[in-house]
Formats: sequence, C-alpha cells, structure tokens
Amino acid sequence: MLSQRGFVIVGHTRHDMEMIARLTGAMRLLGVDVTELDRDGVEARVPALDCSPRARYPVLGGFTQGRAGTARHDAVVWGYARAADALGVDIIQNCEVTGFEKGATGRLQAVETSLGRIACDKGAIVVAGHSSVLAEKAGFRLPITSYALQAFVTEPVKPVLDTVCLSLATGVYISQSDKGGLVFGGGLELYPSYAQRGNLPVGAQVVGAVAEQYPAFGRIRLLRQWAGIVDVVRDSSPIIGESPLPGLHLNCGWGTEGFKAIPASGVLLAHHLATDRPHPVAEPFGLERFETGALIDEAAGAGISH
Repeated sequence: MLSQRGFVIVGHTRHDMEMIARLTGAMRLLGVDVTELDRDGVEARVPALDCSPRARYPVLGGFTQGRAGTARHDAVVWGYARAADALGVDIIQNCEVTGFEKGATGRLQAVETSLGRIACDKGAIVVAGHSSVLAEKAGFRLPITSYALQAFVTEPVKPVLDTVCLSLATGVYISQSDKGGLVFGGGLELYPSYAQRGNLPVGAQVVGAVAEQYPAFGRIRLLRQWAGIVDVVRDSSPIIGESPLPGLHLNCGWGTEGFKAIPASGVLLAHHLATDRPHPVAEPFGLERFETGALIDEAAGAGISH
C-alpha cells in the first residue's frame, strides 16, 4: 500500500512564487504547518517531475504540507452510509425526485419521486452539480452554473509517486492510488454542461501536460476516464440555508470542494434543520446574499489568501 505524504504545490513563474508566498503566509497565520521549497526541494519530494533547466514548465519552487493526504472516496461514502443506517436513516437508491408538493400555506409538504410520494415538512437539496435541476422542479432558480470536471486513471504501475502534486502552470494534479494507478485531472470544462463524458480537447490538454511534466509517465496507458458535474456559484462560495420554498433547504455550490466540505457542511445543515435557524458560521452563506449584495468573494478559494 502506498504512503501518501502530504501534498506539493509547484510554482513555475515569478507570479506563481508570489502567490505561494501569500498562501504560505496566510496558512501559517492560521496555524497550518507549511514548508516552502526551492527547486531542489521540489525535485527531492517529486523525483518524477521534470525539474531540469530544459523543462517545458521550469520549476522555481513550491510548498508542501506534510499532514495532508488523500482519502478513498468510495470508502468514505460507504462509511457515512453505514453510520446513517445504524442511526435509523432510510437510504433509498435509484429513486429519482420528480417534483415537490406544496401545502395550502405554500410550505413543502411532500417530495414526489419515481417510487412514490414521500410526505415531509422539511427537506434539503444536496445534489452537487444537479442542484439547479431540482431547484427548477421546486419553482425557483439558483445562481449556479454546472460544469464538467474530468478525471483519469492509468494502468497500475510500481510505486513511483508518494504525494499529491499540483502544478500552478497547468492546473494538473496527480497522485498514485493504492492499486498503483496514477490518478490525475485538471481544470473545469470551458462551458456549462451535464455531460459526464467530458470534452476531448480538455482531456487531451490534461494528458499532454502530464506527459510534458512527467516524462516517465508518457507511455503509461490510460485505464479509464470520466467527468463529474460540479456546481459553481457566482461568488465561488457555497449556499447553505433555506430556499424560496419554505421548508426546503439548500446545501450546494461547493464546486470542486464538495468532498472535503462534507463534514462541516453536514453539521451546519443539520443545525438549521433541527433548530429552524442558521448556524452562526453558515449565516453569511444564505441565498439571500444575492439580493442584498453581501457576496462572499472566495474566488478560487484554494488559490488566494483568506
């Protein structure tokens, strides 16, 4: 089994290095133990990365956070599912939501599904990239745009990469799974889409960047490729709170951060459902901010100091 030792962010230009300095400074102020790296430091941590003077994307430096790592997403999902089941939660698979039923007061009173009607006085839309689809069924629009985000897995190879590495020049991230496959991806597609096959030019760009930056990986064969749908909000921040349909709540707009946000966002949503009041942490993230103008500018939250 591979040991994933944190992550490494790699800078290739003076602008990248200025961003890295801001990021590491902000994280240290928050108590995060990050370490800045020069070119030799990056090469020592990621030997497969082309750090030579002739590299297509010259490496100037980077930073690392040793306590970071990866989690096997399917194992995490099944862990949550088993814990919820043990607490008495009914998990119904292959059950499509077809509509929402309002009572005489205009409040949610039932969810209509492909398997029948489910009566309720409270509900929540927590469906990531398809949040806008369900919002439309409930009779309102969300300030969300859905994009496809591609990922790739190669055939298994011997251990060669023991960290997650992200290039600021290409946006490509790469790591190696327990089974030996290289897992990598890049930026979002350039247009809104629900197509989970992704776009060929973007795929070619990502694969080409991996081959350029990691020459030894150029002849490894791809095993599979897919695209997931992410929901991006206009101010790049999530929406947590009640929707225009009373009784129906929202937890959406996490973009590419949804998997990592599950524990915190779940607690915040549960607090609102249980108390009928937003949690103090979640209060600024309500949908009403788009009416008041009190937006939260977290654009590219992983790439700015905040």
